[in-house]
Amino acid sequence: MLYMLLKILLGPLLLLILRPIVYGKQNLRVKGKAIFICNHRSMWDPVIIAICTPRMVHFMAKKEIFESKIGNIFFRSLGAFPVNRKNVDLMSLKNALKVLNDGKIFGLFPEGKREVSDSLDEFEKGTAFFAIRSGAPVIPIYIHPDSQRRLRPVIMVGKAIDVSEIAANAQKSTLIDVVTDELADAVAALGTELEEIYCN
Repeated sequence: MLYMLLKILLGPLLLLILRPIVYGKQNLRVKGKAIFICNHRSMWDPVIIAICTPRMVHFMAKKEIFESKIGNIFFRSLGAFPVNRKNVDLMSLKNALKVLNDGKIFGLFPEGKREVSDSLDEFEKGTAFFAIRSGAPVIPIYIHPDSQRRLRPVIMVGKAIDVSEIAANAQKSTLIDVVTDELADAVAALGTELEEIYCN
């Protein structure tokens, strides 16, 4: 697959050029299905996550980049699949669950779009749905916003979150909201921790 070919050919070069600093890198070495969630500040975010992760990460991406024939072939060959960000997209839901049911890694940016400010935007509820429905552990990731401007990514990777433990203490009517808030808090906490390290 093109993803692995590019990773083999370009991965070492990108690691040499970007020289990412990764805290908690051991948390990227997951076995079986998993969901990677990360704040989103740059078009380079999925590339940074991909080159730092031993296994292939299947990203959900905005449908607009798949609209041309070349774009559709290229991004699908990288393991990505489209999502309509404006409406409920049943096909993207099925694709995401299939990735997880096949024991693979599914990556997404819960804010739904690139956020220009340094603060986290509200998380979309789809992340909680995927985690609850699939039973996959969630790996929170935070990329420091300022690292994009300094051309050396600084990343904090948290420990896997077992959503079933959160669900056990939540009411069914508020389950999605509770899980969404917990996941957002986990990513935000990584940002706070990384800020303390990064600024000292």
